[in-house]
Amino acid sequence: MSLPAGSTIGIIGGGQLGRMLAMAAARLGYRTVVLEPQADCPAAQVANRQITAAYDDAAALAELAAASAVVTYEFENVPVVAATALAAKVPVYPPARALEVSQDRLAEKNFLNGIGIPTADYCPVDNDEELTAALKKFNGSGILKTRRMGYDGKGQRVFRNMETGGFAGTCEAMGNVPLILESFVAFEREISVIAARGRGGALAAYDPAENVHRNGILHTSTLPPAIRPETAAAAQAAAAKILTALDYVGIIGVEFFVLADGSLLANEMAPRVHNSGHWTEAACIVSQFEQHIRALAGLPLGSPARHSDCVMENLIGDDILRVPALLAEPDLMLHLYGKAEARPGRKMGHFTRVSRRA
Repeated sequence: MSLPAGSTIGIIGGGQLGRMLAMAAARLGYRTVVLEPQADCPAAQVANRQITAAYDDAAALAELAAASAVVTYEFENVPVVAATALAAKVPVYPPARALEVSQDRLAEKNFLNGIGIPTADYCPVDNDEELTAALKKFNGSGILKTRRMGYDGKGQRVFRNMETGGFAGTCEAMGNVPLILESFVAFEREISVIAARGRGGALAAYDPAENVHRNGILHTSTLPPAIRPETAAAAQAAAAKILTALDYVGIIGVEFFVLADGSLLANEMAPRVHNSGHWTEAACIVSQFEQHIRALAGLPLGSPARHSDCVMENLIGDDILRVPALLAEPDLMLHLYGKAEARPGRKMGHFTRVSRRA
């Protein structure tokens, strides 16, 4: 049964993704309450209410559960114990299992390989000796990453054609936390798929976007991507397989490397609405944000069809100064996040240039 109009949806996290979810919920007649420790966060500016507390605050979580008909989250580092405790009182979508898998890069790759979705080769690394052995296995090259909490290029170190030795102190410099070394992939481009699964198991996948990153942060997402139709279909099928295996409800973002022969290696998955799906606001009737609200509210999923070609671009830091010029352009949709201070590497907004398909 779908949520009645006027019901309240709880959102853990008050950043720009929570903001856009709250806006989508309002359009469908729902109220929202946001749990976020930062006062006057981007999501609170458009939500009906904010609970100002830490994400693992037991009293705040109980308050959120009591106020909400269903709870979701805008980022994947929500404590699994918090999501599990909430789920005993109120439906939580996506499920805690999706958080558990996505929060640890080793668990994520083991999960993907276990359901038949290939990834780059990888080795767990817990000390400098294991790093040396792993680099030797990968011919002296690879990307060393923290298994947890890294995003937008943070928590990473790149090794290129290095002799396998002399890495004393590397793990300490990375924080003495569990690490994973991933082999380099000779890929032609990066793509991502935004897909949804409803409460009853219905699936809907948007067209893949071709992504370009700068300094580890998404710069642009372009539709259509320069890939073969069968590659696009394979990416959508892989996303559907992930959703089904996790008994998932809501939107997921799955990133892939496209190899020269058109085959795919999964890079990572995000159990939430995703930066590379922001283009859906401007180029689809039903955005990823509305689709997510539809899914967790038990409403029919909307069509993921794209009515326009487009390029979405992030506004990072001082890029916010481009806003007046951007607003003078035709066929451009601008979305600012309500952040008062522009800092290097901080996402301040995005815009999407559209061109109608013939």
